[in-house]
Amino acid sequence: MDIAVNDLVETKKPHPCGGKTWLVLRVGMDFRLRCTTCGRELLIPRAKAEKSIRRVLAREA
Repeated sequence: MDIAVNDLVETKKPHPCGGKTWLVLRVGMDFRLRCTTCGRELLIPRAKAEKSIRRVLAREA
């Protein structure tokens, strides 16, 4: 899966706040994602992030 910084992604399961869209802030061995609904940030391992992402909504130009 090709994901870059500033991409907007949709996850399979919603965040507890109800949002399903996330902004990618960092890629590498870990992904840093920011919920677009509440602003919470998480740092999760790449394998878990790639498994939970359904699709890329918007790409960085």
